Amino acid sequence: MVLLQRVQKFVIAFLVVLMLTTTTACSGLVQSDKTAYSPAIDRSIDYGQIARGDSQVGQSFGDWVLQTAKGLVSDSFVRDNDKLGVVISSQVRPNEVKPLAQSLVQGFRRNFPNKDLTVLMYAPDKKLILTAKYTDQSKQVEYQLPAA
Repeated sequence: MVLLQRVQKFVIAFLVVLMLTTTTACSGLVQSDKTAYSPAIDRSIDYGQIARGDSQVGQSFGDWVLQTAKGLVSDSFVRDNDKLGVVISSQVRPNEVKPLAQSLVQGFRRNFPNKDLTVLMYAPDKKLILTAKYTDQSKQVEYQLPAA
């Protein structure tokens, strides 16, 4: 019985290795359609940089938001160093959205001083639920619900 189990594990391991090497080797054989539109993409930028921020500072701040949110935020992005978008997790209750937006505005303001800033709060289904607009001149935050 022990010999049969060892042979079975060996065969499974061999098949997995064979499948991985064959799949990797064969993936280069797919022909691309030369008539299809394909925009120029800078391959030196990884997906995370495109998703989190359109600048290095924005990328870093977007990463920081995810790390410090401890599960309250499932995704974040920074655009033009004045717009922060966050997708909240299902752990966030409706009455916690505004205080979370307020905290994000404070952190955003510290990292991007002397600017008018916008924080866009999205539900887990990625629908906009709250916009917080900070005006540097007045030092005030205005909250707006999306139009129904």
